[in-house]
Amino acid sequence: MTTKEYFEYTEREKYIEAGSEAHLKMHAMSDEARRVIDKINNGYRTQDELRALMSELTGRETDSNFALFPPIYTDCGKNLHIGKGVFINSGCCFQDQAGIYIGDGTLIGHQVVFATLNHDLDPAKRRSMTAGAIRVGKNVWIGSHATVLQGVTIGDNAVVAAGAVVVKDVPANAVVGGVPAKIIKHL
Repeated sequence: MTTKEYFEYTEREKYIEAGSEAHLKMHAMSDEARRVIDKINNGYRTQDELRALMSELTGRETDSNFALFPPIYTDCGKNLHIGKGVFINSGCCFQDQAGIYIGDGTLIGHQVVFATLNHDLDPAKRRSMTAGAIRVGKNVWIGSHATVLQGVTIGDNAVVAAGAVVVKDVPANAVVGGVPAKIIKHL
């Protein structure tokens, strides 16, 4: 299975059976991502060097206004889509096998987690997973230690409070917080 075929599969099928060709491809992509993540996280790097490494990680050109404070973690990298002028603070985790799309001007706080996979609840199938892309609009601010779960879309200009667990879509211009995250107010 090629990387492109894997991404098409997770977009179409949403279920990844343990031991399947798609599951094995996930592990191969993780090996590749860890090699680049090791370069990003070990030793000082200028922002220009970090942008070049992020381009290597994602397989796409990284915007000249992108900024990153390492460390960063991902178990794929090739399905991480970063807009212009995005800032990612230290300790963030991107489980991007099903796709993470981050809009222009978005700010991501310390140790934010994006999880696009969820394990099967049936104990006999627990190693199998469902996949769902995460989409973050433009000019979104995600506070420290927030978690965004599979299939969630966060609208433009929204704010996710620190520590929130986002399990459902967030409308544009909304501020959400709590576990699970609920609308606090509209901007």
